[in-house]
Amino acid sequence: MAGSNLSLLSTLAVEKAFKSWILPAWHEQGREIEVAWNPTTVLMREVEAGARADVIVLIDGPMAQLAAAGVVLPESVTPIARARVGLGMRAGAAPPDISTPERLRQVLLGARSIAYSRTGASGIYFAGLISQLGIADDINARAVVIPAGFTGEKILTGEAEFAVQQVSELMSVEGVEVIAPFPDELQVPTDFSAAIFREAREPVAARAFLAHLTSAVAHRAYSDGGLIARFDMQAG
Repeated sequence: MAGSNLSLLSTLAVEKAFKSWILPAWHEQGREIEVAWNPTTVLMREVEAGARADVIVLIDGPMAQLAAAGVVLPESVTPIARARVGLGMRAGAAPPDISTPERLRQVLLGARSIAYSRTGASGIYFAGLISQLGIADDINARAVVIPAGFTGEKILTGEAEFAVQQVSELMSVEGVEVIAPFPDELQVPTDFSAAIFREAREPVAARAFLAHLTSAVAHRAYSDGGLIARFDMQAG
């Protein structure tokens, strides 16, 4: 199995955990892997158009669709991590208090501009949240809405004062600091799973990689990368 070249399609939310710890540990075993990173909505469009790999990491809902359609092996679907949405700012700036829904609302209203994603799960959630809070028109008049990628990059370019995204995605941008996750009352956590494509070219190595994604190394990686390890929660 050493030397097997795996291919992976993965959502952006786990990129920091993967790049910083999980993939280096995999490479240390003499194994290679090629990764394509995109939001889940983009990955789903690509898969529907025929894109395939050995392993895919997605939000649970779309993953269930692929399993039901037989695109991935249902028995291989493995819960790995949970993400929360947070607010990011330029590193070194004075962090505002967003500990309650009303305080978050006031910070958003007072912001010069806020970056969020049009296609990512966090952006879809945020669009619904500001509508729920009754501030959508005000926020969107000053928002920087990106089609995909890391919203924190718009802070570094000066286009946005704050960025909204999964905490793990905000942590992926050097020079951006996470203020805090949104208040619990407003959170809608996003759960991620990994699975093996039915047409995987390296099924044996793919199974080993899924085991790697629920290892002790991976557990630490998710925590350090702004995520929560779901397999630990399942174990009680």
